[in-house]
Amino acid sequence: MKLSTLGKSAAVVILAVSAAGCSSWDNMSHRQKSTVTGAGVGGVAGAAISGGSVLGTVGGAAVGGIVGDQIGKRTD
Repeated sequence: MKLSTLGKSAAVVILAVSAAGCSSWDNMSHRQKSTVTGAGVGGVAGAAISGGSVLGTVGGAAVGGIVGDQIGKRTD
């Protein structure tokens, strides 16, 4: 499976945003950490399932963020 240039660019942007978010990781609540983790995992899964499509990556990140938020809400 070959990723397109646009898909690779989207993956780099998501990784950069995730890394920037980790700089304030200590100040985040458990729910916020769960949301960020879910979005990261969902983005990677969406990219893998869709073959690197931007829509699949962004959609996976959105769904993963929602799932992570709901899981984090239960443990707060």
